[in-house]
Amino acid sequence: MPTSFAYHFDTPVYTGSTTFETGLFIGGKFVDGSEGGTIDVLNPATGKVITSVSEGTAKDVDIAVAVAQEAYDKSWGLSVPGRERSNILWKFAELMEAHASELSAIEALNNGKTFRWASSVDVVFSIDVTKYYAGWADKVTGQVLETNDKTLSYTRHEPIGVVGQIIPWNFPLMMFIWKIVPALATGNTVVLKTSEFTPLSALRVCALLNEAGVPPGVVNVVTGYGNTVGAAISSHPLIEKVAFTGNTLVGRKIMEAAAKSNLKKVTLELGGKSPNIIFNDADLEQAIKWTTHGIFWNHGQACCAGSRIFVQSGIYDKFLEQFTAKAKTIKLGNPFDEGVDQGPQVSQIQYDRIMGYIQSGLTDGAKIRLGGGRVGTEGYFIEPTIFVDAKPEMKIVKEEIFGPVGVIIPFEDEEDVIRQANDTFYGLAAAVFSKDINRAINTANKLKAGTVWVNCYNTFHPTVPFGGFKQSGIGRELGEYCLHNYTNVKAVQVNLGTTL
Repeated sequence: MPTSFAYHFDTPVYTGSTTFETGLFIGGKFVDGSEGGTIDVLNPATGKVITSVSEGTAKDVDIAVAVAQEAYDKSWGLSVPGRERSNILWKFAELMEAHASELSAIEALNNGKTFRWASSVDVVFSIDVTKYYAGWADKVTGQVLETNDKTLSYTRHEPIGVVGQIIPWNFPLMMFIWKIVPALATGNTVVLKTSEFTPLSALRVCALLNEAGVPPGVVNVVTGYGNTVGAAISSHPLIEKVAFTGNTLVGRKIMEAAAKSNLKKVTLELGGKSPNIIFNDADLEQAIKWTTHGIFWNHGQACCAGSRIFVQSGIYDKFLEQFTAKAKTIKLGNPFDEGVDQGPQVSQIQYDRIMGYIQSGLTDGAKIRLGGGRVGTEGYFIEPTIFVDAKPEMKIVKEEIFGPVGVIIPFEDEEDVIRQANDTFYGLAAAVFSKDINRAINTANKLKAGTVWVNCYNTFHPTVPFGGFKQSGIGRELGEYCLHNYTNVKAVQVNLGTTL
């Protein structure tokens, strides 16, 4: 029998308890992994074990796929009208609302983000996205096509079937929702792998899926490692589509496995090295506030983080002085303490990776304007870090760091900054700050990125698609565009009288 996790929160910002099972979630039940293994889950604020969860294997993926296929054939898919799927998803959203504080606390405990951010962004946006796609569930339609008066031609947008999904550790609940909800709205069933670092919020909401009336087997969660569970999902011959959010290197492996197995459909939301461009005529105060949010939000652990900060030469010195002062006000500490802006990085592995990049920047000759060090003696806390005097060929300029590290780079004019901004194999996001709306739009149109923010950064809405150009991914999350990833288009032509 799988174990349960029970925890009482008694903190300055939240008091409450949670209890839920930590097995694999297959067929609407929590079960042990086939080999009986477990994975320790750590609190990144202390580095100590919180609990353990069941470890899945390729065999467990096989079991989950079989269960998901049966559910698709008998109790979901084309067997359930869109209106019924809509009602179930709306009920699921209401249950998340009822448990919002509990989910926020689990997210802060397991991921290290502050309770304030988890409750005001991650959980709220997860609920909003669920309600948005609940509204779509009975509106995924085809077209009647004009051909001739003796033929009825139309299209159907049908669910793909069993889809595999692999999510990262930086927004555990939000990525879980971004993946499963559009898949369910369009009638698919799911086999999903969480990150082994942050499985807890997904396991907690699995019980809410049951309570909302999602039939057993429609959503299956197999916790485990990428080289076992992730590889099994990517290469499984009965999974017809795989969706992945994570780094570009792993995305390549998933795409290769999908091609070598059954040529399954693939959507990938991958890494970024996003440019944030501040022109001389920008509202400096607002640009500094948004830039701080753009790079240091979620401790820099965001694929769209504005880590290359391009500042026009006329305001460079003033911007650098005020941005440094703003960054100094960021308060690091326990995610459950009042007034804390930044918690720990998610793991020792990620901490070491970020510190390695900081050392690389110093070795290559860049200068640290602020930060660069560890905070405290336990957990994985890193100071907000600002580099200057960096060269384009340096790793801190070219590679995704995924931490609270930004590089400030001067530029002269629009042609100069567009060339520098596009000089990357990534293309996930970008931003432009200028009071001249013509300049801002012209620059945005020339940036090779899937999202461009103008006079803001890291703003999201369920209706607005998100995804990358170039090596930042394939396909889109959110909005109507996301639904296209989860349906097959069937053309039907009915002969109304033509004879041979």
